[in-house]
Amino acid sequence: MIYPIVAYGDPVLRDVAQDITKEDFENLSEFVQNLFETMHNAGGIGLAAPQIGKSLRVFVVDGNGSEDQELEGFKKVFINPTMLEEFDEPWAYEEGCLSIPNIRESVKRNSKIRIRFYDENWNELEEEFGGMQARVIQHEYDHIEGVLFTDYLSPLKKRLLKGKLNNISRGKVSADYKMRFPKPPKKKRR
Repeated sequence: MIYPIVAYGDPVLRDVAQDITKEDFENLSEFVQNLFETMHNAGGIGLAAPQIGKSLRVFVVDGNGSEDQELEGFKKVFINPTMLEEFDEPWAYEEGCLSIPNIRESVKRNSKIRIRFYDENWNELEEEFGGMQARVIQHEYDHIEGVLFTDYLSPLKKRLLKGKLNNISRGKVSADYKMRFPKPPKKKRR
């Protein structure tokens, strides 16, 4: 099932997502497949549950077909992840986000990470990743922490993007995939 991508401005993107348990989530494999399907339909390489309106600590990544060779063969599911360490030299790279279409900006992130997580079979893993793999994971991990890549931008850059971001929240944006926009505040009756 392909879900609409939640657009910038929706409160679910600012929530710290909740852990899940195997018992709580009977249809985990179906949910994970839906995340992958939605991500592929939108042309992304990562997607977090909050981006489809679910405040759960789950995200998927799939770099197959990416222009970046480092991401080829990189396909993983992260359930209840905990970032243990971000280290090595920070480096800047232009990032985008399915929830913030048509905006790309340079973001500095550490080049290596160590993360603990469960995979789709509920195996607990602890792994290190570097380069583009680390960056994609950090970006998706931010989503389950209620953080967006635009939060890393300078105050000046945020002011320059304010109009575009407001337009996204209002549904005044073009994307090649279905999106869900925040409901406008109700007008007060006099």
